[in-house]
Amino acid sequence: MPFTLGTRAASAGYGLTAFDRIGSTNTEAMARARDGERGPMWFVTTEQTAGRGRGSNTWESAPSEGIYCSIILRPKLSPADALLLSLIAGIAVAEAVETTTGLHPDLRWPNDVLLEERKFCGILTEMNAEATRVRYVVVGIGINVNQPSFSAELEPIATSLRLASGHPWSRVQLAAALLKSLNRWYGKLSDGSSESRSAIFRKFEESSSFARSRLVHVDEEGGYEGVTEGLDNRGFLVVRTERGLRTVLSGGVRAASPNGK
Repeated sequence: MPFTLGTRAASAGYGLTAFDRIGSTNTEAMARARDGERGPMWFVTTEQTAGRGRGSNTWESAPSEGIYCSIILRPKLSPADALLLSLIAGIAVAEAVETTTGLHPDLRWPNDVLLEERKFCGILTEMNAEATRVRYVVVGIGINVNQPSFSAELEPIATSLRLASGHPWSRVQLAAALLKSLNRWYGKLSDGSSESRSAIFRKFEESSSFARSRLVHVDEEGGYEGVTEGLDNRGFLVVRTERGLRTVLSGGVRAASPNGK
């Protein structure tokens, strides 16, 4: 098995299914949830052969170098609030990395985690829902832990904890810290209080250089630029543009240069 997390998962109330090699942990988790798996259930693997990212993107999953996992959740949320799961997953990853390595990750709304402006973690949230309630959600997390290098195409935009720090890290220790942190933030989300929701937004903004006062380009509605002004009361990013405030609903966000280059 790729990770010895059985005791830790059980103590947190999670089941654990581990693979040596699988196409995609998200695909497997969605199929299990559709077949009735109640969760919470973690799926982890040493290698993915068909890892998926946001949209049509793929996720490069080098064998035994990273953490590739997905979790089935059945939160009492409306579909409109599902974005909160991506936000708490990013927070949990950043906390786990900081606790384990001392590095200080940066969150890029809605689901990327960066070091030195390069992405080392992606989060893919998929759900099955009715009009007013979520039936189940699968949160997939891919973390580049010990990759020593990347392809020429990815090298300018991707990194790993090993590359950022100069030495390798324990995937088991990091995965355990991630489980603990995600469990804590999911507990806050599940209590349904406005105070907990505000705490999530506040923590995300504190952990993100992109959330406020950052000039960004938004890949939405033909593309536009503006300065970020934090999250709204649903967790969507607000950007001030020449035409006024705009709310980013699903587009990707990246840093923009003041001179437009």
